[in-house]
Amino acid sequence: MPIRVAPLVISEADKATLAGWVRASTLRSGLARRARIVLLASERRSNTEIAELVGVSRPTVLLWRGRFETGGLTALVDLDRPGRPRSVSHNEIVVATLTKPPVKLGVTHWSSRLLATELGVSFATVAKVWRDWDLQPWRVETFKFSTDPELEAKVKDVVGLYMNPPENAIVVCIDEKTQIQALDRTAPILPLRPGIPEKQTHDDKRNGTTSLFAALEVATGKVTDACYDRHTNVEFLHFLKLVAKAHPRRKLHVVCDNYATHKHPNIVAWLQKNPRVTLHFTPTSGSWMNMVEIFFGIITRQAIRRGTFHSVPDLKAAIRAFIDGWNDRCEPFIWTKDAETILAKAKRKSTSNTRR
Repeated sequence: MPIRVAPLVISEADKATLAGWVRASTLRSGLARRARIVLLASERRSNTEIAELVGVSRPTVLLWRGRFETGGLTALVDLDRPGRPRSVSHNEIVVATLTKPPVKLGVTHWSSRLLATELGVSFATVAKVWRDWDLQPWRVETFKFSTDPELEAKVKDVVGLYMNPPENAIVVCIDEKTQIQALDRTAPILPLRPGIPEKQTHDDKRNGTTSLFAALEVATGKVTDACYDRHTNVEFLHFLKLVAKAHPRRKLHVVCDNYATHKHPNIVAWLQKNPRVTLHFTPTSGSWMNMVEIFFGIITRQAIRRGTFHSVPDLKAAIRAFIDGWNDRCEPFIWTKDAETILAKAKRKSTSNTRR
């Protein structure tokens, strides 16, 4: 049986304050725990029983009982720790972090050690403040606002083709992946082994380049392709004819970006002679809306980036082999964002100080 001890005498006012501390959701857990120890001590509970209920050791219970008896509520609050007082506040570190480094330092952003040296504190202190305030000066993210005056019309046009394509018509996405390098390694690649990844040399030999033109059929995911040494309007027109030939006697809607060669007079003249082919342009700075870009990312990761090519013909053969395999197993990409959702994020919110 636990030994009963004399209850801790607490005034009603202090008891109400301590009960409020225990219930408070914003109070530090340590202070709430001490308040509970003192309240339990006023109920004739033994120190061992209190320790079990609160989840602390018996000496801890004795410590805070004793402090309350001698100093009351104030004694439960953490006292200032000994040592040299802090010379730079955390707020000063935050403000300094958000300020550009002086020109004399020649850097674009702060590092923890550089800022620590500038402020005369330890870099660990700076790193802790950065963690507490979620500051990451070493990171940078990009953004782009489209300035296309026809932004809304183009977004609705392209998204409409993806989500509600015209009946008895074919929608294809065309673009060029230019300057693909035929890279050869300076030593043979070491193959994959259990516990050891494939290894290749960090340097390489450059054996020329090619430009891949690809047309992704939205409804099926099939790709029509051609490789050229250049990517002028001549090559684009030749590829456009190739795509039109691959889809004979059907209305053809072609999604492409605002590259100048896509609007060349030669292209315009050919389109006038072939009214079944219609070009639809993505907004300026909105080429990500062209779904063939998804395919370019896939072929880069799966066939080009880790490939070894002794010549441009080897590179073209690898591209051809990948696309042949892709067309055998392809599935359509499904566009899910409607035009309203895209436009809501693409347009900057106006403020009283916004200048367009």
